[in-house]
Amino acid sequence: MNEARAIELLEQHGVKPTANRIVVAKALAAAENPMSLAELERKILTIDKSGIFRALTLFREHHLVHVIEGGGEGVKYEFCHSHSHEHDEDVHPHFFCERCQKTFCLDNMGMPDITLPDGFRPRSANLIIKGLCPDCAGGL
Repeated sequence: MNEARAIELLEQHGVKPTANRIVVAKALAAAENPMSLAELERKILTIDKSGIFRALTLFREHHLVHVIEGGGEGVKYEFCHSHSHEHDEDVHPHFFCERCQKTFCLDNMGMPDITLPDGFRPRSANLIIKGLCPDCAGGL
């Protein structure tokens, strides 16, 4: 993702495109898999941990990133391909490899339909399937 596209995407989601936010957005867009805060910190050497975390928090509030819980290294973040800054249209399950510790998006799979009891109002959903990825399971 180039800088102009990053700025456009931030603005579409109601986020002011500061230099730090552009760098974090570009790093997430370039990632093959969801990334933890520690992984982003190792990748982005020009911004300290608190600056990256502030950007991620703002991105989450504006539905620009998904926060994936339940993997190995705490939460991980991935760029959301939703077109709305008010709700997520891009909800999908993830796979966590217990051997290599990578989290994979399962973009082409839908989330299971769950009917909640009366009075419950869902705000987000997070489905993690754990096991071995094809690379790690290959030798078994």
